[in-house]
Amino acid sequence: MRILTLLLLLIGSLSCQAQFTIAGIVRDNEHNKPLPFATITTDKGKTLVTDIDGKFNTDATEWFTVAYVGYKKKKIAVIPGKEKYNIFLTQSTQQLKEVVIEQSNSANALLRKVIYRKPYNDPRQRLESFRYKTYNKLLVTANPDSIVGKIDSIYTYKRSRKRFSKIDSTEFKFKKLIEQQHLYQTEKVSEFKYTKKQGLKENVLATRMAGFKQPLYEIIGLTLQSYSVYGNNVELVETKYAGPLADDALLDYQYKILDTVAIDDRRVYVVYFTPKRKYKKRKLEGLLYIDGKNYGIAKAIFRVKNALDITSTHVFSYNEELNLWFPDEKKLKIVKGNNKNDIKILGETIKFDGVEKDKSNREKDASDYVYLISESINFEQEYNIPLTIKHPGVAIDIKQEAINRPENYWNRYRIDTLDNRSMKTYIALDSLVAKKKWEKKIFLGKKIIDGYIPVGIIDIDLRDLIKYNNYEGFRLGLGGITNSKFSNCFRIKGYGVHGTKDNAFKYSMGAAVRIGNFSSSWIGGSYTEDVREIASTSFATDKKTFKIYDPRPINISTFYEHKTWEAYLESKILPKTESHWQVTHSSIDPKFNYIYSPNGRSYSQFNLVTATAAIQWNPFSDFMQTPNGRIEVDKRFPKFTFQYTQALAGILDSDFTFGKLDFRVEMERKYLNGQRTSALIQTGVAVGDTPLTHLYSTSPNNLDRDGVLQRITFAGKNSFETMYFNEFFSSQYAIVQLKHGMSRFTIFNSLKLSPMLVTRFAWGNMENNHEHEGIEYNTLKKGYYESGIEFNEIFKGLGFTAFYRYGPYHLPQLDRNISIKVSFVLNLL
Repeated sequence: MRILTLLLLLIGSLSCQAQFTIAGIVRDNEHNKPLPFATITTDKGKTLVTDIDGKFNTDATEWFTVAYVGYKKKKIAVIPGKEKYNIFLTQSTQQLKEVVIEQSNSANALLRKVIYRKPYNDPRQRLESFRYKTYNKLLVTANPDSIVGKIDSIYTYKRSRKRFSKIDSTEFKFKKLIEQQHLYQTEKVSEFKYTKKQGLKENVLATRMAGFKQPLYEIIGLTLQSYSVYGNNVELVETKYAGPLADDALLDYQYKILDTVAIDDRRVYVVYFTPKRKYKKRKLEGLLYIDGKNYGIAKAIFRVKNALDITSTHVFSYNEELNLWFPDEKKLKIVKGNNKNDIKILGETIKFDGVEKDKSNREKDASDYVYLISESINFEQEYNIPLTIKHPGVAIDIKQEAINRPENYWNRYRIDTLDNRSMKTYIALDSLVAKKKWEKKIFLGKKIIDGYIPVGIIDIDLRDLIKYNNYEGFRLGLGGITNSKFSNCFRIKGYGVHGTKDNAFKYSMGAAVRIGNFSSSWIGGSYTEDVREIASTSFATDKKTFKIYDPRPINISTFYEHKTWEAYLESKILPKTESHWQVTHSSIDPKFNYIYSPNGRSYSQFNLVTATAAIQWNPFSDFMQTPNGRIEVDKRFPKFTFQYTQALAGILDSDFTFGKLDFRVEMERKYLNGQRTSALIQTGVAVGDTPLTHLYSTSPNNLDRDGVLQRITFAGKNSFETMYFNEFFSSQYAIVQLKHGMSRFTIFNSLKLSPMLVTRFAWGNMENNHEHEGIEYNTLKKGYYESGIEFNEIFKGLGFTAFYRYGPYHLPQLDRNISIKVSFVLNLL
């Protein structure tokens, strides 16, 4: 989910550009086109540039000048009372000789040198180590001067007569509020450490969010701006764009030298870049300030204008000893952009005028005045020093003391003391959030998303309330786990459910003790009496995700009953891993016609003692350590899962000895044009006397009924939609799934399509298949193939899928190879 929406819920609405004393737009006199990044110099000695649309805001009081390469410079006198200026520049044939290098096409030649010298100018490639501290302040606010703030009388017309309806004081109240305080603010002090061997790590020394005693850690982990400007991609507000300094940037962007300026007594070229083909993939526009000697970046401005209007600024300072530009400060501003349709975020409607409209008749709301601004200042920089990073597998580390810093600690690191509006913001929001119980409501919302409802010291598990399958019928029950109100180092969990069709009661009860805080290590045990799908493959490290409905189990009718004692250890002690170690004793009773006959002996029921080790390894993801546990803040691929299970005969009446090795790798690549490709490879091998209950069935999801329409059910996530239940079983198997999602496009109004092309392949083999009696099945030796298309979330989460079965296991009746299913995706955020 986009954790950013939590922040948007807090601020109530998205952003709009603030208007200052003077606002204007610079245009070409002949073609009336806006001139992006024209240079504005004011009577107060300030220099600024216009945005992509040629717009600017300034506090000049007497005059300001406007300059643009290839155009005649113009001086504008400020007229008292006039707030908006339309400025037209006339082209000039005179060019700046000092910006011409290597004759023609100078900008491209300059950029080639910048790209070639990235290893020398990128601090993370050039330096062996560095360390510095950062103070960050994020505000959601508005400029009071931009709001008219008058009280309007609203009239209606009835029978051709004008009648008074009501008083509208919305803007008046909003102006009064914004004159006193900001809408929202956060502060953070961090220490960044980097070594070439261990990478980059952020230690959060202090963090404060207005209104919240405990910060929303997911928001702290958001990537609002890229750390570096030299990467192949630039990330803004959790969206990646093609970088203007990427290795292949000259294919995506066109560059133009606008001017030369002096920064830190160095001659710097001002280069304007724009996309060559805007609609092929996500791209930026902006400015690069390039050192004319070492070709490092002294300053960078990135701009994107879609549903949000985002401006990201990176400022560097020159270190003469190292001949290196090092990050000095960053600034991000988000205002409301243009879109054809209004959008909804957590129930809040954000209204847009539409890019194709010059004027809009809709009334302005608060979101038209609000903007978000984030500023970071670096200090206490040290370079190439002996440095060791503790716990390098965690990208962001937040200690308990960071959320409880006194005011005198903050005053040590703030660049400027808080103004009256900022101080009142903390006081007002602390009171408002407590009064409205927003912190409790957000905490409750996060719990529900995870599948729980807190009731006192217990979190009720929503997954145990109701389910359905063809064997149990409706599975009704209640379950839960104790929360931190009960204890931070001890937990009890359990559930009890009843099946309306099999008329049987199932339950589980267990407890665990925390033995490691940083590693989130728990040791515990449980007892369970329940049923489970035969030949199903599950990894012990997989999280039990919450779903309003679980589509595939609805169609399952073949289960086995188990009574299981379990002792386990779970831990995240190894970097970027989650591991689960368990020993179990189970009594197995198949609830279908089945006899297992290994070595001349027959079993309709049996006992198993197993030891299992499972590890989930996400080597490329970034993790954040918080006082409440570890969070995966940046999910990257590939991800690997390993699991080994060993059953031993002769221990506690265990009947069989076998081993199972399971492996899974998940891969995903998102493209800058909005498309996405994912792959899943999964395999398993069982060796020894393994009953059918513990073998493999490769996730079938098709009912054995005549007629395509009679087989319409809900589609699974990664299941084989044309494979019938209990059709194939294997002791060794491998599956490969490829998915390619196309960019989402609109057919009309609310009908939107995002086609997903899917291909699946399965191979399997069954050793000693004569030992499994009472059930007919086939093997997958010849290879199983199906391909199809998914149209998910067509309307209110509903969609459909269509798949076709082909290859060696293609069936004679054509319709038996076709599967059409209903899909449903519920987005809580």
